[in-house]
Amino acid sequence: MYTRGRRLRFTAVSAMVVLALTGFSSGCGHGSRSDDSGGPHGSSSSGSSSSAAYDSGASTGGSGGDTPTHRSTPTPSPSETAPPLKDGTAVLISCASPDDPYATVEVRNPNGRDAVFTVKINFKDERGSTMIDTGDQVSVPAKDTTTYRVAMASTGRLDEIARCEVNPRATADR
Repeated sequence: MYTRGRRLRFTAVSAMVVLALTGFSSGCGHGSRSDDSGGPHGSSSSGSSSSAAYDSGASTGGSGGDTPTHRSTPTPSPSETAPPLKDGTAVLISCASPDDPYATVEVRNPNGRDAVFTVKINFKDERGSTMIDTGDQVSVPAKDTTTYRVAMASTGRLDEIARCEVNPRATADR
């Protein structure tokens, strides 16, 4: 009886060692992956030990180059990508003057997502000559309007500005 019990324990331990080694060599590819991931090697005497070690190694996203994974990152198809942004509109609210050194422009976003638009403003003198030509970027929430103010105090020529012109097309940055 003593020999039979000892033989049974030896056989069970041998089976667990074989399963653990089989899991290391075929399931993980590098032999130490289950130890690093806290995998269940040797914790079961059934055939699931090697597949459990394989699954735990695959799900940790380790750096093993030849470890196959069962998950893939879906790539969006052309029909799932967002449509190109439409240009917005810009309307002059007020021009800069010595009393208020800011030009105020209202920018409208027709898109269903937030966007950044380039707004062009020309500051002209009494003869119609362009004194300053700006192109500023303005962020506007989806389907909304933003009021944007352009500071002119630093130019030193504020009293020479007779009028402002805004390009009505606010170009969407693509």
